[in-house]
Amino acid sequence: MNATWSQRTTADGGEAVAVASAARPARFEYLDEAYARLHRWGPEFGEEGSENGLANHAPMVAEILCRRGFGDRVEPWLDQYVRRLEELPHERDPITAETWREAMGKRARIGDWAAYFLRAVSEAPWQEVLAEWWPRLLPAIASGATHGLIRTGHAVRNLVEGDGSEVAVHEVANALGYWAARAIYVPGVAAPAGDLGPDVALSSLPRLADQSGVIRDRFARLASLDSWTPAVASLRAPDGADGVPAALSELTAAGVRQYATHGYGSPVLLVHCATAPHAMEQVLPVLPRDLWEPSFAATWAACAALTVAYAPAEGHRVEAPDSLDQDELMDRAAQHGDEHVIKLTDAVLDTYVSTGDHLAFAAATACSERIEPPR
Repeated sequence: MNATWSQRTTADGGEAVAVASAARPARFEYLDEAYARLHRWGPEFGEEGSENGLANHAPMVAEILCRRGFGDRVEPWLDQYVRRLEELPHERDPITAETWREAMGKRARIGDWAAYFLRAVSEAPWQEVLAEWWPRLLPAIASGATHGLIRTGHAVRNLVEGDGSEVAVHEVANALGYWAARAIYVPGVAAPAGDLGPDVALSSLPRLADQSGVIRDRFARLASLDSWTPAVASLRAPDGADGVPAALSELTAAGVRQYATHGYGSPVLLVHCATAPHAMEQVLPVLPRDLWEPSFAATWAACAALTVAYAPAEGHRVEAPDSLDQDELMDRAAQHGDEHVIKLTDAVLDTYVSTGDHLAFAAATACSERIEPPR
């Protein structure tokens, strides 16, 4: 199939490139144009020279809006969002098979990591690159407050659903590069070995006495919390690899419900207790089966760590709406405009499809009320 390429200048001075082909769904057209526009920008922004950068959510939001039928809203949303972004640094010190370990977790190497993975996906299928690197990245699942995983999940979902363009493959490379550059590790984790379901396991977790500071500092305090490791182990393990997809879906649903009741304590960070397992659900089908159980265990550990570090001990009572139109809910999120509201609403809609739980809608509504719209 021959494709016709079109090119134009965007509001931020970059080039937007889209594939024009009647055979391709419009959602892929919109998203490929967004990816081409965004790949000049780095995966974080803000607080130059510090370790406290904010994740660039634009690729994730673009994928959600396109998939949910709001592709025509991506460009105006990006026009506002890209104003805060920073250029992706050029490669300065190429990462190799011999040097990658020492480069893990080095934010200053973001440009090197992006270049490394772009070369990798040009030399081998992206699925092979993902499988090779998954065991290396999984222990660092908390990277960028789990945004390395989340960005990867949205990129993979798009590819699995049929967008095989070069820029779509490059998005996976950029996501993996971000994950590697921002690697942080949660101390004292243990594999699920108890008998608690995810809702009870989340609610039974201890809390840090000092819930202050950046995520790296909070996670470091887990090492001195005696009840932390036993609490992580209290979750019921899935019944082998076959049980992992359902267990991940249940964990996503539990994260959604927790946000409804406890998200007031940290409206942004606690979103990721739902969006991280939701992202892992998207990646799981393309991973080798022997990585499924470790992937579930790592995802749970990240959600547990976020809960212990950010969630209040007491929840607020919320009322679940009797009904709510799903398209209307996504439309509200798109109109609100905040990236976390959009991400959580995406997870909420999939949770409702799998569970029929109306409390999921309450979580999305609460998120839009707790987080200010962008200005």
